[in-house]
Amino acid sequence: MNIRTLRSIAVVAALAFNAKLPLSAHCDTMNGPVVVAARAALESGDVAPVLKWVLKESESEVRSALARTLKVRTAGREARELADSFFFETVVRLHRAGEGEPYNGLKAGTEVDPAVAAADEALRNGSPDALVSIMTEKVSAEIRQRFERASRARRRAEQSVEAGRQYVAAYVDLMHYLEHVDTASGRHEEEHNTRGATQ
Repeated sequence: MNIRTLRSIAVVAALAFNAKLPLSAHCDTMNGPVVVAARAALESGDVAPVLKWVLKESESEVRSALARTLKVRTAGREARELADSFFFETVVRLHRAGEGEPYNGLKAGTEVDPAVAAADEALRNGSPDALVSIMTEKVSAEIRQRFERASRARRRAEQSVEAGRQYVAAYVDLMHYLEHVDTASGRHEEEHNTRGATQ
């Protein structure tokens, strides 16, 4: 299973639930990987752990934010909390910009989507098998549901004009879903390659 296939599965699964990629939501939470890396940078005083989460052109802003935060956070507990919050927000905002997504503020730590949890676990243990199984099951269920609806409607399509319209609606829903998945998967691959080339 190659990286492109895994990426496509993630895109398709997200579309199956009419949502953006789970990582988009995961990375702007207080317990997400970007803030975890930012905490590590603050504790060590080393910016390296967090730089991988931002594009190269954002490095100087992150370095500056860390230096300012480390200076201010020595002024007491309240100053430390405020400075840390500033650093977290800066890093997450820049990370979101690198994804081409808007920054809407940090969210409290929330329960992680099962797909995201499976992806994190897969990366930890080095095997995509469980992740692929979860994503494939979700995508298969979504396609089968739309297909069955269209298939049932097709069998009744000639009974009346209204039955014909129901078939057309189910047919269009299935085809648009498949086209949208196919297009989004290709677009995501293109965007990923473009972002990688600029880093």
